[in-house]
Amino acid sequence: MNADDAHDLLDDPAFRRGMTTPRGAMPRGATTPGMTPPATTRRGALRLFGASAAALALSACGIPGQGGRGKVNQAQIDAFWRGKGGRGHVNWANWPGYMEDDRATIKAFTKQTGIKVDYKEVIQEASEWFGKIQAPLAANQSIGFDLMVVTNGIQTTKLIELGYLAPLDHKRLTRFAKYAGKKFQNPPYDPGNAFTIPYVSGVTGIAYNTKYVKEEITSIAQLFDPKYKGKVGMMGDSQELGNFGMFALGIDPEKSTPDDWEKAARKLRDQRDQKIVRKYYEQNYIDAVTKGDVWLTMAWSGDVYSLASDDVKFVVPREGGTLWTDLMMIPKTAANPVDALTLMDWLYDPRSNATLTEFINYVTPVPETRKFIVADAAEAKGEDKADLERLSSSPLVYPSEADLAKLRTYRVLTQQEETQYQKVFLPIVQGS
Repeated sequence: MNADDAHDLLDDPAFRRGMTTPRGAMPRGATTPGMTPPATTRRGALRLFGASAAALALSACGIPGQGGRGKVNQAQIDAFWRGKGGRGHVNWANWPGYMEDDRATIKAFTKQTGIKVDYKEVIQEASEWFGKIQAPLAANQSIGFDLMVVTNGIQTTKLIELGYLAPLDHKRLTRFAKYAGKKFQNPPYDPGNAFTIPYVSGVTGIAYNTKYVKEEITSIAQLFDPKYKGKVGMMGDSQELGNFGMFALGIDPEKSTPDDWEKAARKLRDQRDQKIVRKYYEQNYIDAVTKGDVWLTMAWSGDVYSLASDDVKFVVPREGGTLWTDLMMIPKTAANPVDALTLMDWLYDPRSNATLTEFINYVTPVPETRKFIVADAAEAKGEDKADLERLSSSPLVYPSEADLAKLRTYRVLTQQEETQYQKVFLPIVQGS
């Protein structure tokens, strides 16, 4: 795919984010018989920079750094928040599908706090969103939003390094400190959660169809096994693919070096050249593994959960899996930062977050929501009861401590490293 193709793809509505549907609706990524699956979900759109040569053009353009702006001390935090008070309003930018259609969570927040929320589903693709807000933020101008949700990765790294985000006052985020799962605190891409806290997360692991795979899948090595020649799906995103290549070699992606990338790329090229890989997928692996076009594939936990198939199972392999996180953050030019911070903290109340988790069905950063979902299930009837019971017990929403311990995120890349990384892994998918 060339840069022009990538630009055209961004303009294709079918490519844009398909996200979680409420319980009982068609799962994201799923199709009715005979229907062509969507090109990708929000995850694929989000990570577009790893799927095409357009990424290299983006890196080459670059954005001037502001050396060390990702670091902040308490004096700077106090200086930002000094004299600021609540104004009773929040303008919130998010992805489609990340809030109930009736906005029940927002209504509950307003009822409890009196703070009104203007919620807009305006983020369709991460680099596109960054392109819209970069110029006004660089000029210290408002972007019209007090809170936004962006995934860990290159855009978040740039937002932090360029000083475009408000430093968070954790003295006002008491619920985060109390209820956030340990895996979601102090991440490598934002040490100390200085600028971001999680909204929702997902896991990249392995999905396999038990109608065709007669052994238990427990290892990434099985994705490289010649006996599954032509029946393995791998992701076309370079960071997802690179992570699994490194996991297969026992390398921690978060601490990886350029030499590690080269080693992983050699293993992935060998897998490709042996024709073990049927296809490098963006999203339509779900349709492929369900029908048996591939028998085992890299997959996102939320897609497999929403599929609700007894035949397709999801596993975090013993070598490790990738944890990606959609993050709440406050632009430095926000007109209502105190109200935004209040909302962020409120969302870490387990009862409040449980209602949202019941809609989103991805990994929640608030483990104590489970007891409220169990309680809701006890009061529910019929299909709703069954859905809530499944949700409360699902390792795809509540990963075990053993699975969480195996999860790693993406390597935090400088602009120079990003270009180098893409040159290593992108040709594998392109067949060169």
